[in-house]
Amino acid sequence: MRRRLLGLLVAVLSAAGFAAVIPAAAAPTAFMISEAQFNQMFPGRNGFYTYTGLRNAAQTIGAFANQGSATVQRQELAAFLANVSHETGGLRHVVEQNTANYPHYCDRGQPYGCPAGQAAYYGRGPIQLSWNFNYKAAGDYLRVNLLGNPWLVQNDATISWRTAIWYWMTQNGPGSMTPHNAMVNSRGFGETIRSINGSLECNGRNPGQVQSRVSNYQRFTGIIGVAPGGNLYC
Repeated sequence: MRRRLLGLLVAVLSAAGFAAVIPAAAAPTAFMISEAQFNQMFPGRNGFYTYTGLRNAAQTIGAFANQGSATVQRQELAAFLANVSHETGGLRHVVEQNTANYPHYCDRGQPYGCPAGQAAYYGRGPIQLSWNFNYKAAGDYLRVNLLGNPWLVQNDATISWRTAIWYWMTQNGPGSMTPHNAMVNSRGFGETIRSINGSLECNGRNPGQVQSRVSNYQRFTGIIGVAPGGNLYC
């Protein structure tokens, strides 16, 4: 009976020109940067790194660039993309360029070994995922068998972006917190550098590399339209 009455009510309202009174399903939340902005950030990018892949990957890890104020969320996305840009030469490189390093990323002391082969776990993707134990950890987190099939990171754009977000959200690296927590807790962009490559770049080491990351961040916050905040260096 209630369903019938509701149907009659909808019909009456529609006939009277009040169809908008019935609430529609909420539209999906738009990604915080447009494809045009993404292309502006990475004008020379490899076609593998698609905007759609980034957007789809971000939507599978809900807390990524989705905590704190709107300003913090935009700063986090800019910080992530700035570090990614530095690691890949502006998203030009999908795989590690120094092939001589390829056989060195197999830690056979791990109980699962290197089932894809001695030289299979070289750097791939936006944060250059490397080592068998990192492929194992990222794959477990993402529920994808990256230990057995590491080539997915260079063949599937969404998975590739997801591995970079996995690192961003879960790994401290040489730092004391994840890059995500550094941005959400207002520790500043410099702390994300420490979490990604602090042992080689922070505390006065390789200032040119640090400046490259900071310059990317300042440019990207400008494109997104948000202040960069403080504590830019490590």
